[in-house]
Amino acid sequence: MTDTIHDNPTPWVADHIRRFEETGGHPRPGVADLLLTTRGRRSGLLRRTALAYVRDGDAYVLTASNAGADRHPSWYLNLLAIPEVTLQVGGATFPATASESARLWPAVVDAMPSYAAYRTATTRKIPLVLVTPTRRAS
Repeated sequence: MTDTIHDNPTPWVADHIRRFEETGGHPRPGVADLLLTTRGRRSGLLRRTALAYVRDGDAYVLTASNAGADRHPSWYLNLLAIPEVTLQVGGATFPATASESARLWPAVVDAMPSYAAYRTATTRKIPLVLVTPTRRAS
C-alpha cells in the first residue's frame, strides 16, 4: 500500500504544486523549482511542498525562509526529525537525505536575491538544507 501524499494547504503553494505538475516540473521559467515530500514529525503523514533550489554538485540547496516569517516552515521541522525525503525535479522523482549547511548563503542569495530580504525580516536564523540524492533519479 502506498501512503497518500498531502499537499501543502497554503493556497499559493498548492497552486505552485499544481503548476509544477502541469508543466512537467517547470512552473516558473528561469527559476529552479522542485517538490519536496517529507514525513510529518507528529502525524507520520507524507507532506509535499514546492520550493526553489540552488545546486551544489549533486545536491540541492533549500532555504527554510518561510518568506521571512518568525517561525520555521513545517517541512524544515519535519526533515529535522526524519531526514529521509523524496524530491521531484522536473519529471524525475528520487529519495534523498537532508542535512543543514550554512556555507552556501552567497550562492543562494545570488540565485534568489529575495532571500537577503527574508534574512533581515526575521530575528531567527534562516537555515539552509543540503538534500543529497541517495540513488539516481527515475
